[in-house]
Amino acid sequence: MITIITGTNRPASNSRAVANLYAGLLQERHIPSQILDLADLPADFTRSALYDNLGTDEEFNKLSSLISTSDKFVFIVPEYNGSFPGVLKAFIDGLAYPNTFRNKKAALVGLSSGVQGSGLAMSHLTDIFNYLGMHVLALKPRLAQFGQNYDGTAITNDLYLELLNQQIDQFIQF
Repeated sequence: MITIITGTNRPASNSRAVANLYAGLLQERHIPSQILDLADLPADFTRSALYDNLGTDEEFNKLSSLISTSDKFVFIVPEYNGSFPGVLKAFIDGLAYPNTFRNKKAALVGLSSGVQGSGLAMSHLTDIFNYLGMHVLALKPRLAQFGQNYDGTAITNDLYLELLNQQIDQFIQF
């Protein structure tokens, strides 16, 4: 089972749209997946589910339990202020340390409205995952200027689709 994680808690985000597309590409290959959308996090999870409250928030626990059913993860990483959204870091901080991601595998897909395609954000996140002992696939598609390459239902940039398909093929073997 591959878990696809949206990197933002923004409702109806482009990250969710890419997650849905990615799940469809996996389904075409008969690979089971599930989507963990950070928009489903409890609004107050940074107080109700972290630190001394670890394990006490049932809504947070339901989402974080999806992590334990997977050995592979795809993170859809939107660019916020030159990095990835703080909610993603807070979610990671709320997971059991140190073994939640140890020896598991991740693929990252960057997403931005600008020309960087979330490259720096994915670099920051890769550093965190390396610290946590997770192995990160080298191919990290950067979907820059996403609004110009997405028509509301599909990615219209053939190169982006090719890169996503290449990443999936590599991730299956990873």
